[in-house]
Parts: sequence; C-alpha cells; structure tokens
Amino acid sequence: MEGPVEAADADPREAPGEPLPPGQRPARGWPTTHYGPVPRFRPERWRFRVFGATADGGRHEWDHDEFTALPHHTVTAGLDCVTRFSVPPCEWGGVAARTLLEVAPPAPDAEHVMVWAEYGYGANLRMADFAGERTLFATHREGEPITVEHGFPVRLIVPGLYAWKGPKWVRGVEYMTEDRRGFWEERGYHNRGEVRREQRYSHQEDPGDGPG
Repeated sequence: MEGPVEAADADPREAPGEPLPPGQRPARGWPTTHYGPVPRFRPERWRFRVFGATADGGRHEWDHDEFTALPHHTVTAGLDCVTRFSVPPCEWGGVAARTLLEVAPPAPDAEHVMVWAEYGYGANLRMADFAGERTLFATHREGEPITVEHGFPVRLIVPGLYAWKGPKWVRGVEYMTEDRRGFWEERGYHNRGEVRREQRYSHQEDPGDGPG
C-alpha cells in the first residue's frame, strides 16, 4: 500500500490572461473532444452511484433531481488538454467532490478512485486529487447548464490535471484500496496526469507513479 500522497498542484489560473501551463497554447473557442458518440440523456433512467470501498460497505445512489439538489459549489478553472490546447478559466458550478466524500464516505484504506462515465469510460485518480477543494462535478458553466457535447448532465473538473482525468457524462465513483488504470491510462497516457509537470504519457512515469 502506498504511503500518503500530496495532491497535484492546483491550476492557479483564476482569470483569463494568466500564464498558461508549460507546453500549452490557447484554444480557439471551446473545442469538443471525446471518445465515442454523445450519449442521450434519459432522466428517468439516470442514476449517480458511489460504490466500492465505502465506509459502510454499501452502495449510495441518487437520481438526477436528488443529485442536483446536493449543495451547490462554484470554482473558477481552465481546462488543459493533453493535446496541448488550453481553454481559459471560467466559472463552473455543481457538486463538490468533497460533498460526496461527506455524504458517502470512503473506507479508511481507500486511497484511489475510478470515476465512471457513459459507455464504461473510467478515469483513475489519487484520493488526494479527488478530495481537492476545487474538484467539482460540474453541471453548469458560467451560470448555464453545460451542453450535452461538453458533458451534460455532469462532467468532472479537476484543476491541475489534464482534462482526460475529468470525464464527461459521469455516472458514478468507485472507491478503491488499490490503484488501477482507467481508459486512457491503459492506452498510453500518464497514470497521474499533472499539468505543471507535463505528465502526458506513460513512458514518462517514474517508479510509483502507476499501479504496481
């Protein structure tokens, strides 16, 4: 089992015009990038689940109305794509990851999470990054619901990590006692994905960066 880890350096940009991370260039508009088709939102079927190594050993679930009724939080953050474009900071609104950790706490030995989205897409995170004060399950951007091509009804925002670590169309969180790679991590992307350290690809990993 790993020892304690520190969260990635959070994205310090809180206003347009502040310096970009190394190796990044400004995006033209807000590009749409994703793997697979845009899913259809069916509110009567939609559920958000927290499961795995929970403190009570159970499974926690919310429908769309219940999830959006959880306490609302806002953060200002940009998005940095591993392909080197960066979207300027904007205001995101939604449910803080820390809120989920409070209402559905993990077991003491849960040190990682897998964030699950539509089509079985998963992105793994260290618990320290997931629990960061600015990690957010975003439902709104600049006060308006995010559009379906950008992740409606829920996408994850993790300042300080590349955008593939923040899936669109999120459906749940799995608490894990051991790390394992997600969709893009299994296909050659860095297991941690810290923007300021330019952790883009798996060949850059140091011992301890990935699952044993």
